[in-house]
Order: sequence, then C-alpha cells, then structure tokens
Amino acid sequence: MTGKFLAYILRHNPAFCGVELDKSGWADVDGLLAGAQKSGKELNADMLEKIVQTDGKGRFEFNSDRSKIRATYGHSLPVDLDLQPETPPDILYHGTAEKFSDSIRRYRLIKKSRNFVHLSPEKYMAERVGARHGRAVILGIYAGQMAKDGYKFYRSAGGVWLTEEVHAEYIDFNVKP
Repeated sequence: MTGKFLAYILRHNPAFCGVELDKSGWADVDGLLAGAQKSGKELNADMLEKIVQTDGKGRFEFNSDRSKIRATYGHSLPVDLDLQPETPPDILYHGTAEKFSDSIRRYRLIKKSRNFVHLSPEKYMAERVGARHGRAVILGIYAGQMAKDGYKFYRSAGGVWLTEEVHAEYIDFNVKP
C-alpha cells in the first residue's frame, strides 16, 4: 500500500475500505488494517507505521496511543481538524500546472473539491505539487498581506498552510523555481 492510497482513503473515500472517520477525521487503525485486507490491499501495522514516518508531505498522523490515524490536510470530506488561525509567513507558494495559470489569473485560486487551498512554505514543495498535472508553475502568495486584510490561515500538522481562497491581487505569477 502506498501513501497515495492511504491519502485516498483518509481524505476522500473511507467507505472504499469500510472505514468510518469521526468528526475530526480519525480512523481506527485496526479497522483500517482489516478494511484494507478485505479490499485486497496488503497493509499491516509495520507498513502503516513506515508510511506515516517516511511521508515527505506530512500527510498523516497517529493519535498519542497510535490506535487512530488521520490525514493532516487535503480532505474533500467535511472534517474538523481543530486547526487554530495562525499568522503566516509573508510569502507562501502554490504549485499548479501551467494549463491552470490563465484561469487562476482571471478568477482566483480556489479550493475546488477540497476544504482549503494548500500553500507551501518552500518553493521546491510547490513545484513538486504542481508537476503532478503537467508543467509546473510556482505562484508566490502574499500571505502576510492577506492576513493583514482579514484572511484566515491555518497550518496543518504536516506544515502545509491552508486558506479558503486566494484572489489574483495576492498572487505573484512570476516566481522562478
């Protein structure tokens, strides 16, 4: 099982494995392991531990006694991660595919089916995200100014910054990798 599959289950479709998420996005580890086996996916506790420890995007976390697991951001399901507003750095980055640049410039950066727009503190992270759907474009986001103008920002346990939307006036479209 890969982190990508685990993200699919914990962010978008827990029913695929017969898993239920609580209101905070937590899934029972034993239930997840059993559900993965029933759906034909090989997964055991050691594999799950390794996925969580080695995931470079910080997408997953265990609770304190490791009996539950959840995705730290990226949900299309309604979950309450109990994130508190934080003051972001002056500049954050968003990676997207070049083919979406004109639409973002014309309208804004929106969350689409997710609960938030995802922003990275580092350019290289944004570039990696943007490359998933074609030639990557890195957008600089004037997060500090947005916060001063009343927009709320949250930081996931994985270090990804989250906000509802980003209007074009807060975007630098000329960021170089």
